[in-house]
Amino acid sequence: MTSVIDWLLDSDPAIRWQVMRDLTNAPSNKVAAERARVATEGWGAHLLALQGTDGMWGNVAWNHGWNSTMHVLTLLREFGLDPASDQAQKAIGRVREQVHWPGWDWDGNWQGMDFVGNPFFAGEVEPCINGQVGASGAYFGQNIQRIMDRLLAEQLPDGGWNCEAENGSTRSSFNTTICVLECLLEYELADGNNAEVTEARLRGQEYLLERHLFRRLSTGEVIKQDRKGETVWARFAFPTWWHYDILRGLEYLRRAGAAPDKRAAEAIDLLVSKRDADGRWPLEFQYPGVMPVEIDAGVGQPSRWNTLRALRVLTWYSAQA
Repeated sequence: MTSVIDWLLDSDPAIRWQVMRDLTNAPSNKVAAERARVATEGWGAHLLALQGTDGMWGNVAWNHGWNSTMHVLTLLREFGLDPASDQAQKAIGRVREQVHWPGWDWDGNWQGMDFVGNPFFAGEVEPCINGQVGASGAYFGQNIQRIMDRLLAEQLPDGGWNCEAENGSTRSSFNTTICVLECLLEYELADGNNAEVTEARLRGQEYLLERHLFRRLSTGEVIKQDRKGETVWARFAFPTWWHYDILRGLEYLRRAGAAPDKRAAEAIDLLVSKRDADGRWPLEFQYPGVMPVEIDAGVGQPSRWNTLRALRVLTWYSAQA
């Protein structure tokens, strides 16, 4: 384990501070000092420097690549950029004051691409996107009440969410559900107890657990891949963006402090099976698109992000068990 920890620490501050917090007994003041470096060194500083004077990254609120405002804020949240830092306050202030969603008005009606509508942290209409925007907004201390109101109203009877609900779907999607769950959790962590939000999140969490994180409820068969693409849920990527996979589901349970549940045991076994002889986990997949900064070694190579995430999941699970 020591050699793996040393390997993880030989990295960017975005990884180092999380390793120190989650996998070592480092003093809290040293963890905080390392975290502060995310804003001034390495990947975090690089991303912050890419923000335009219009408050946006990639000249757009959202795109199909990975260099838009929404995607960069997701990365900064994953890096653990301190929301109280001067750099975060300046960057988020620009987004709050200047970035809007083109085409959508406050009521979620399409007005055309030339219409400047909702402020960024008011969100748009798709729950998968609103979940990602809301998670970053809550993390960085922004008002995301409009997003929260929409998400709570859009929860389906089976406990999850689905971007296709507006087209008549009544069954939830793992992809949409995990995006929303992460948003609800960030909201709870930022704003304290909220019974309505907690109840909705626990219903969504149960949606995942009822399906053992990767099986169909109706038949029990393994869901091998996302119907929208080639995403295999047993193949771990990072960043995950809007895609679900088993490690992402387990990471959510860890952060939520979920109690031991035998329905997650099979997913844990699968995670353990992917550890290599050196105690590391590979990057098994990378979603195509423009990355604003490279943060891992490449597909097939040992991944510091996946190894960090896997080890802290196993630490959580063994402690809970």
